[in-house]
Amino acid sequence: MGRWEPNARGRLAKAALELYGELGYEQTTVAEIAKRAGLTERTFFRHYADKREVLFDGSSALQELFVAAVAEAPESVAPIDAITAGLDAVSTAFEGRREHARQRQAVIVANAELRERELIKLASMSAALADALRRRGVAEPAASLTAEAAVAVFKVGFELWLTAPEEREMSRLMRESLDELKAVTARD
Repeated sequence: MGRWEPNARGRLAKAALELYGELGYEQTTVAEIAKRAGLTERTFFRHYADKREVLFDGSSALQELFVAAVAEAPESVAPIDAITAGLDAVSTAFEGRREHARQRQAVIVANAELRERELIKLASMSAALADALRRRGVAEPAASLTAEAAVAVFKVGFELWLTAPEEREMSRLMRESLDELKAVTARD
């Protein structure tokens, strides 16, 4: 190992994503990740519990951002509009990170264990959003239904953002997805 360099966590995440893309998630070892990052396995485990968590490192921060934006929305807005504020907030977290998100998503989609972890992350996000809505005075089942709808809109908007032939603003895609949901639930 060479001289100490900053940003070990970022270097490990970058190395892991590169190796997952090159070798596949299952074939990549923690030792290979650490070596590619110029670090030791011990350093890896100081930052991450296992090689899976490298891909989900920002999940709690993203959830906190979403929940905080919903909680801070004006009290006068409808629950779905509080969710819109949350979708706008999480969209900013992805600015300039489309290629990284595409690479990460490709690794997750290719592995059943990672898809399951992604679903757990989204279920946790839904529960946290429902709790935030209940704290705003939204009764059940409206709080849970709105939170689940928010996660569905996030998933669809995120996928549209990743797969669009040209880069588009994520918040716009989130709002378009929410508008589609509103359209399919509107009465004639």
